[in-house]
Amino acid sequence: MTGPELKKLREHLGEAIGRNLTVADMAKLCGLPEQDGASTIRKWEVSGPSGPVAELLRILAMASDHYPILEMFNVFDRHDVAVKDRPARRQAFREQMLSDVLRRIG
Repeated sequence: MTGPELKKLREHLGEAIGRNLTVADMAKLCGLPEQDGASTIRKWEVSGPSGPVAELLRILAMASDHYPILEMFNVFDRHDVAVKDRPARRQAFREQMLSDVLRRIG
């Protein structure tokens, strides 16, 4: 994930939850300490996060309709899920992800 992608993710997640996310919110989302978290996020908005944080953000991005549901989480397109039920299940999954985002930022 690049710095501009992180900025766009912040915008998209804010849109999904219905309010703008601050740099401090993003730090909480990533599990960073309150003291240095905001400055770390500002650095990442230039260089981009890496490692486990980048992977966490890829997962949390699924809360927004702007990002696809990752293959490892896609249990909706299987043969045992009726085609007519798939959109509702995808929406329920995104709502669950939104709930996780809101829980993380408090």
